[in-house]
Amino acid sequence: MLRDITLGQYYQTESVLHKLDPRVKIGGTLLFILTLFFYKNFLGYLAAILFLAAVIRLSHVPFSYMIKGMRSILFLLLITVAFNLFLTPGTVLVAFWKLKITQEGLKAAVTIALRLTMLIIGSSLMTLTTTPNNLTDGMEKMMGFMKIFKAPVHEMAMMMSIALRFIPILLEETDKIMKAQMARGADFESGNLIARAKAMVPLLVPLFISAFRRANDLAMAMEARCYRGGEGRTKMKPLQYKKRDYLAYLCMVGFMAGSIWLGRLPVL
Repeated sequence: MLRDITLGQYYQTESVLHKLDPRVKIGGTLLFILTLFFYKNFLGYLAAILFLAAVIRLSHVPFSYMIKGMRSILFLLLITVAFNLFLTPGTVLVAFWKLKITQEGLKAAVTIALRLTMLIIGSSLMTLTTTPNNLTDGMEKMMGFMKIFKAPVHEMAMMMSIALRFIPILLEETDKIMKAQMARGADFESGNLIARAKAMVPLLVPLFISAFRRANDLAMAMEARCYRGGEGRTKMKPLQYKKRDYLAYLCMVGFMAGSIWLGRLPVL
């Protein structure tokens, strides 16, 4: 389960999406997520699904690898869908015991499921096709306007990039600790949900120790390389827009305008 989380990981391959400027991918991801909240019918969601499928195809990232990232949030997704399905008032479609499924609840459940699924896959696609260094440079460039307010833009971008990279590292470390404790007789799979949660408590101490050790090693490595923040630093490969980046921006704006128009038509 822990290895199924794809957010923060990078998938090495050659594709058009991998070659795009990181600012395009960060901005495109934000625009894509934003458009999901403007739809009033399922035509908009259908357009978003087709667009996301086309982008995944262009990325050359295996669809099975992309989908496995959803397993980690399946429990949260089911709870969210259940709450919307059974607790939304409206026209009753099915009733059994004290539970009622309403027309409005069914629509809300399907909508929230589609939004969460595409939000996770879209965000994962950005990190899967962007190296940590490019991601840091892209965020720093996009937050450049904050320098007017004396904000430490470079440090903020570095922290967000490191946080993203630590997600798969800590999950891998947790998996190793679990396997080591299971080899010594620990049981993480039997019992109810509360019992399983209590069984996970012994993992916290070695996990925190490992996290602090890795953070200290990273700090020492950065200090050994004379890292002193972003002030006065130059880049070996500065970001520059190319024709394909402008074309990608044009496609994103076209998708956003077209899908919002479809999603707000008085149908469904």
